[in-house]
Amino acid sequence: MTAFYALLIVVAVIVLLAVTGSFVSVQQGSVVVITMFGKYRRVLLPGLNIKVPFLERVFRRISIQNRSVELEFQAVTIDQANVYFKAMLLYSVLDQQEETIKNVAFKFVDDRNFMQALVRTIEGTIRAFVATKRQSEILSLRHEIVAFVKEQIDRTLETWGYHLQDLQVNDITFDQVVMESMSKVVASQNLKAAAENEGQALLITKTKAAEAEGNAIKIAAEAEREAAQLRGQGVALYREEVAKGMMQAAKEMQQSSMDASTSVIMFTMWTEAIKHFSENSKGNVIFLDGSADAMQRTMQQIMGLDVMKQGQA
Repeated sequence: MTAFYALLIVVAVIVLLAVTGSFVSVQQGSVVVITMFGKYRRVLLPGLNIKVPFLERVFRRISIQNRSVELEFQAVTIDQANVYFKAMLLYSVLDQQEETIKNVAFKFVDDRNFMQALVRTIEGTIRAFVATKRQSEILSLRHEIVAFVKEQIDRTLETWGYHLQDLQVNDITFDQVVMESMSKVVASQNLKAAAENEGQALLITKTKAAEAEGNAIKIAAEAEREAAQLRGQGVALYREEVAKGMMQAAKEMQQSSMDASTSVIMFTMWTEAIKHFSENSKGNVIFLDGSADAMQRTMQQIMGLDVMKQGQA
C-alpha cells in the first residue's frame, strides 16, 4: 500500500510538472524562441502560450524594444591628432519575422558577445572615417560621421537581425595641447576677421566720403557753369541794350544836327566806364589821367578809332 501511494505521488508530481511546463507567458515587447532537442522549433509571441512539456524548451527570450548603449573611444586623424568620442547608440531588432528572430537568437552565443561585436564594429567604422580627415575638419563632420557609419554597417546589422536606429555623437574632444592651439587659431581668425571688417568699413566710409565730395564738386561746377552762362547771357543782353541805346541816341543827335555825335557817345561810354570802375572795384587800383590834355588825347584816340571803323566799313 505504501508503494502504491508513493507511485501515486510521483505520478501526481509528474502531471503537475507537465501541466505547469505546458504554459509559457511572454511579456509585451518581447518574443520567445522555442527549441526541441536543440533544434529551432518556433517563436512564441506576447501572451500565454502552450508548449510540449519536457520536449520543447525556452531557448531564449528576445526583447524587440529599442535599446541603447553609450560609447567612449579614441581615433587618430590623418595628421596624427588624437580625437576622443562620446556617442550614444540606439538599436533594435529589425522586425518580428521568423528569419529575423532566428538570426538574433542564433548568430551570437549571448547578448554580451553581440554587444561587443556591435560596439567594435561601430568604433572601427568611425576610426576608418576619421583616419581620412584632418583634425581641423572633425568638429564640423558630425552628420557625415553618422551617415558614413549607417551606410557601412546597416547591411551587416541586418544579417544579425538588428537595425541601427540612431547614432548620436555627443562629444568630440582633442588632447589639451591641440585644444589650446585650436583656440589660438580661432582667436587669430576672429582678430583677422575683425580687422578685415574694420578695413572694409573704413574703405566704405572713405569711398562714400569721396563720392560725396565728388558729387559736391560736380554740383558746384554745374552751378558755376550755369551761373557763368547766366552772367554771359546778362552781359550779352546788356551789350545789346547798350547798342540799341547808342543807335537811338545817334539817330536823335543826327536829327538834331549835332556834330560829332559818335564822338559824344563814345565819350559818354568812357565816362560811364570810369564810373563803373569806381563803383564796383574791390581793392584794385586803376590809374586814369584826368587832366584836360589827357582827356583831349583820349577823345582824339576814340575819334580816330571811329574813323578807322567807318573807313573799314
